[in-house]
Amino acid sequence: MGRAFEFRKARKLKRWGAMSKTFTRIGKEIVIAVKEGGPNPDSNSRLRAVIQNAKAANMPKDNVERAIKKASDKNQGDFKETLFEGYAPHGIAILVETATDNNNRTVANIRSYFNKCNGNLGTSGSVEFMFDHTCNFRLNKEGLDPEELELELIDFGAEEVFDDEDGIMVYGGFADFGSLQKYFEENNIEILSSGFDRIPQSTTELSEEQQEDVNKLLEKIEDDDDVQNVFHNMA
Repeated sequence: MGRAFEFRKARKLKRWGAMSKTFTRIGKEIVIAVKEGGPNPDSNSRLRAVIQNAKAANMPKDNVERAIKKASDKNQGDFKETLFEGYAPHGIAILVETATDNNNRTVANIRSYFNKCNGNLGTSGSVEFMFDHTCNFRLNKEGLDPEELELELIDFGAEEVFDDEDGIMVYGGFADFGSLQKYFEENNIEILSSGFDRIPQSTTELSEEQQEDVNKLLEKIEDDDDVQNVFHNMA
């Protein structure tokens, strides 16, 4: 198996946040998608993807519809997506994806987490190059053969296809999201969820004590309401 398989296995060992945090994150993604492409999921591929993810997270349909309606209101503020880069203790690279309606607050908070935990908030491009930006899809495995599917998807940008207990996982380059999504929809392959990951090109082994130092910083960052995703290269 490749890096995407190992990355997913490691990520699944930790369930990300409470349900309320997940719903808040998805709510922001709905606002961003609606502001970008309108409230109709039939003509807004990004919104379709977010609705699929909301369903996978067991977010009530009423919540999703309210979020779309609220996002369509011209008085609803927008969320700015910002990527923060830095180093945790012991040289561990960290990428933090945020969605915020108050960038000054978010910058101040993220900087304070790094400072308090003996890390360093870097400049743009300081660690991003150490990660591959990928897209992923989790498919309903019924009637699908991963090996046959992989051969079909190579021309659409798929890099790894593997069977997972939650479905069939497909990973491709960030720019290939649209072509893969279109293929699945045109061939009536059910997309259970989809998203984007930043997979480290290499990982760093740390002692248990060193890992605790890094985890203190990761926990502070992940608890912030403006944070959508956190990626690192700690093994």
